[in-house]
Amino acid sequence: EVQLQASGGGLVQPGGSLRLSCAVSGFTSKDFDIGWFRQASGKEPWGISCINFSDGRTFYDGSVKGRFTISRDNTMNTIYLQMNNLKPADTARYFCGATKRAAEYGPSCYPPVYGIRGQGTQVTVSS
Repeated sequence: EVQLQASGGGLVQPGGSLRLSCAVSGFTSKDFDIGWFRQASGKEPWGISCINFSDGRTFYDGSVKGRFTISRDNTMNTIYLQMNNLKPADTARYFCGATKRAAEYGPSCYPPVYGIRGQGTQVTVSS
């Protein structure tokens, strides 16, 4: 059974940084895409950054490009999201999601495709 376990959320002031982690287990190969999604109160989930776990190709939503960095540790089977220069608009529940197989042309970060999901971690950006 594939499991995703996210951690690292919290309360941070505007301009601050946080690093989220997502521990991955249960995949029989590294041929999958995985990434971070966020869901603000009353809104649909939104893909913000995804990565091909095998070759490292990435996707970033325009709202976080230049501020957030996704990475993976194949040895530890973990992905990370380094979030810098956080803004109040980044406040949301963040969760990691994965596909069953990697997309041929790179990760799309389209939420319906990422059906394997872990529990979320709350990120609150406030002064």
